[in-house]
Amino acid sequence: MSNEILLIFSVLLYFGIVLVLLRLFKEQGMYLWTVIATITANIEVLILVRAFGMEQTLGNVLFASTFLVTDILSELYGKKAAKKAVIYGSVTSVLFIVCSQYWLLFSPSENDWAMESMKTVFSNTPRIMIAGIAAYVISQFFDVWLYHKWWDFTNKVCGTKNGFLWLRNNGSTLISQLINTLLFTWGAFFKIYPVSTLISITLSTYVIYIITSIADTPFVYAARKMMKSEK
Repeated sequence: MSNEILLIFSVLLYFGIVLVLLRLFKEQGMYLWTVIATITANIEVLILVRAFGMEQTLGNVLFASTFLVTDILSELYGKKAAKKAVIYGSVTSVLFIVCSQYWLLFSPSENDWAMESMKTVFSNTPRIMIAGIAAYVISQFFDVWLYHKWWDFTNKVCGTKNGFLWLRNNGSTLISQLINTLLFTWGAFFKIYPVSTLISITLSTYVIYIITSIADTPFVYAARKMMKSEK
């Protein structure tokens, strides 16, 4: 199966899981996905692939799903709930750094087969995770703040809180993901990859974020409709 098909399917899969968790566990389901996505995305981002004619790291769709989560929380449960998800994601990242680096302190037995691979995967984890935490915290808190600024604006324009959901969703996410892309890519991979590769990763990552931002809008509408139907 091609990388392109896998990436398209991952958007439907991850965004779909967010809706399932929202339906099953409501607000707590969003926090659950934030923790899962934060850990797995920071591992997946170590993988470099080519898709749609661009060189890119994996993890972009998972990171994008955390913006979907904060937008859903902002829309349904308010700013405080969205900020709580950002805090959970940040604490998860810090604890994962501590745990993954602690594993590497052990001396493997002569029959061990995993430690060298673990060292390969997690040797750059602290830098990547620190860059990831900084980018995540800054961009996500900015996203929550901007989402509600857009909401105040659209509420004044149309006189109702329900209108222009697509504008506050994309208007906040697209700008926030640009900040996230620049901070993370250059903070995590500067001097690891050539500058030309970094530029390619930055452009390809943001193109993916543009696509996923547009793609997540129907899921935000679906989330709002689904939860209102339960009331």
